[in-house]
Amino acid sequence: VQLQAFGGGLVQAGGSLRLSCKMHGVILSTFTGATMGWYRQAPGKVRELVAQLSPSTGTNYADSVQGRFTISRDNTKRTIYLQMNSLKPEDTGDYFCNLLRIEDRAQFWGRGTQVTVSS
Repeated sequence: VQLQAFGGGLVQAGGSLRLSCKMHGVILSTFTGATMGWYRQAPGKVRELVAQLSPSTGTNYADSVQGRFTISRDNTKRTIYLQMNSLKPEDTGDYFCNLLRIEDRAQFWGRGTQVTVSS
């Protein structure tokens, strides 16, 4: 299993970015049954959950991004997305996608994609 995240970049405050995470080596049943999400890590801070898709709990967002970010999925492409609108400087950080496989609770991480929001 390999997760490939891309779509980060430099954007002004108020702007938008769309992150994508392609999950290679994941069969459809695993993809649809897994918990998947986006985390971010700001400089000098711990990694935090931003948005998550879970078969048991549905869609969850951090309070700080509620109403601005939207997580979605494309099962046929084995890809998840994070649409980020109304970006703020405090959204700056490295964004990581994550897959928690239900069959064996194995967890996989993609390499981070950097998001920088200028004021």
